[in-house]
Amino acid sequence: MKPLNLIFCISVFQLGGCGILGVGVWLSVTQGNFATLSSSLPSLSAANLLIAVGTIIMVIGCLGCVGAVKESRPLLLTFFILLLLIFFLEILSIMLFFIYQDEIDQYAQTDLKKGLQLFGTEGNVGLTNAWMIVQTDFRCCGVTNHTDWFEVYNATRVPDSCCLEYSDNCGLDNPGTWWTAPCYERVKDWLNENLVALWIFALCTALTQILGLVFSMTMFCQAVKVETFYA
Repeated sequence: MKPLNLIFCISVFQLGGCGILGVGVWLSVTQGNFATLSSSLPSLSAANLLIAVGTIIMVIGCLGCVGAVKESRPLLLTFFILLLLIFFLEILSIMLFFIYQDEIDQYAQTDLKKGLQLFGTEGNVGLTNAWMIVQTDFRCCGVTNHTDWFEVYNATRVPDSCCLEYSDNCGLDNPGTWWTAPCYERVKDWLNENLVALWIFALCTALTQILGLVFSMTMFCQAVKVETFYA
């Protein structure tokens, strides 16, 4: 079997990884202040996550590509094992997400509320900017309610990004001038609206991985037969 099928499959795989890495680097450079909303995972920003995923995909793709060109059994087997491990981890993650969805929801909301306490404090510019962008773009306020901010300020006020019409210190005005929708539910609604696109992306990714597994194992088995034949 010629390695063209595997090389093509890996090329698609690597292009995806390159794209993810590129988006991550672009976010890191242009949106450096936009960090995570989480207080317990401060390094888990969108940029860092994309860079890590893109790098892993590129490295695994390189192993498979070199293995296919050289028809190297060790590299093909390494590529197969790593890709199979990632595939199983993805399936396990999806299963755990659906099984513990309520617990994950509760933990996420609690963690996000803890993050509110760091809003506007020294050394948390990224978290502060992240909340401002989310509340402005999604037209929401707080995690589960705009009253989440009352505990942060110890007063009846919200950040100015919660205002229907932004102006300095508008968060001190009448509550009738603030967004009241919870940000957590707004983001979940947005994800549900784009669920079809997310599933299409997931299925395309899974198909590419399955083809990579099939082609790499087929080449590995043929390489073993050839070596045995000439032994």
